[in-house]
Amino acid sequence: MPTSTVPTITLSTSVAKDPGVLVVGLAEASEGEVLMGFPDDLAKSFTKTLGTDLAGVARQLGASARPGTSVLVAGPGGLRVVVAGLGPIDVTPEQVRRAVGSAVRLVGGLSASVPQTVTISLETTEPQVIKGAAEGALLGAYSYRPASKDAAGIADVVLVTTNRKPEARQALDLATTTARAVITARDWVNTPANLLYPETFADEARAAARGQKLAVDVWDDKALEKEGFGGLMAVGGGSERKPRLVKLAYAPRGARFHLALVGKGITFDTGGLNLKPADGMYTMKCDMAGAAAVLAATVAIAELGLRIRVTAWASMAENMPSGGSYRPSDVLTMYGGRTVENGNSDAEGRLVMADALVKGSEEKPDLVLDVATLTGACVVALGERVAGLMARDDATADLVLDAAEAAGEQFWQLPIPEDARPKLDSRVADLKSTGDKAGGALTAAAFLSEFVPAEIPWAHLDIAGPAFNSGSPYDYTPAGGTGTGVRTLIALAHALAN
Repeated sequence: MPTSTVPTITLSTSVAKDPGVLVVGLAEASEGEVLMGFPDDLAKSFTKTLGTDLAGVARQLGASARPGTSVLVAGPGGLRVVVAGLGPIDVTPEQVRRAVGSAVRLVGGLSASVPQTVTISLETTEPQVIKGAAEGALLGAYSYRPASKDAAGIADVVLVTTNRKPEARQALDLATTTARAVITARDWVNTPANLLYPETFADEARAAARGQKLAVDVWDDKALEKEGFGGLMAVGGGSERKPRLVKLAYAPRGARFHLALVGKGITFDTGGLNLKPADGMYTMKCDMAGAAAVLAATVAIAELGLRIRVTAWASMAENMPSGGSYRPSDVLTMYGGRTVENGNSDAEGRLVMADALVKGSEEKPDLVLDVATLTGACVVALGERVAGLMARDDATADLVLDAAEAAGEQFWQLPIPEDARPKLDSRVADLKSTGDKAGGALTAAAFLSEFVPAEIPWAHLDIAGPAFNSGSPYDYTPAGGTGTGVRTLIALAHALAN
């Protein structure tokens, strides 16, 4: 199974004599745009040799303080400098994450005979800003496709900071673990569906958990049928590759809070008998991004040794049309006994999630959070870079939104209105899986909420928009799988750990 190499990253208190490619910032200040992180000795040499300063040359090449802009400047003595736009000079971690990601992506695409070293000098001192810079570098260096013969990629990253306290090293370690988890999720999402299907995805989860204090349980199709997982069995029934349910359990001594994470793991979604159009099917290897997020995040949480109990549930199936496929109007008996009338076989994610939500709720966790590329309606509402958040109560929503803000991921709260649940009424079952076309993301959330007991706080993350980037790379976001949700889940676990 393809895996990406993560560059080595270290801290330094100064820019080395041979920095490789040096990244500095251009920020907006009251006196205009100012350079950040360009050492005085290099600045003097640059001006003396070229007769102008770095900022002037960079602006001629198109540099600006606008976030996401990066230009390469050739200096004296073979020095190469990338000037990255930072935005306002009072930088946030996300500004730095974006700027560094953009700069490192540029460096990674340069022609080189050997893997390169990148030195990042942005006057970073605060731990959260150090973390943002490190994550931006590691995530910006990511490339799923093998590098071309003209691009050797990046082997080493040096992050310059004057902070000599242990907090700087701790921030770097947290960033490295977090970035590796995001990259793992990206790799899983990018792997073609003929290589990553329920059985092999479950094997990948086992391999990722190896060496950590994690218990791994896998239900195969025989166990799923025996125990009555009607959603997973129905959705996976049309494929020769049978469904799986994976449980990762992390239970450190002294943990007082139990967080349950449930992820949608549809390894390929044709729509089943409600077949998708060809254009809409091409990227459907990404329909397991929710499962990738919860599994990768749980492994990272265990690696970090956070004092919180976390149980991840990944519902894995391949939604294919065949003589064994489930049909619109079929009545399914879900795990736990509730019956569901299938409204549309392309609304399969909520069915496999319902089984896992009931199973996960049996352990009576303190919070249930599910993550899924669930609805196109959420993409219509929020676009391709913002994920939706729906919860039963604002306190739970605020908890998740705070974690997303700390992680630098964009989520927007949507309501679950009172009229959503009546749309799911059925004449032949306890409820129907779909409502009408209006507010599809909200109706889907209302359906999921039916499978979590009312006394358990619950939130739903619909990542259908940002989980997969079908366009060009930007900032630290590559084309293809993005790893959306991983950083938020890790930040949430940090906030809840005692």
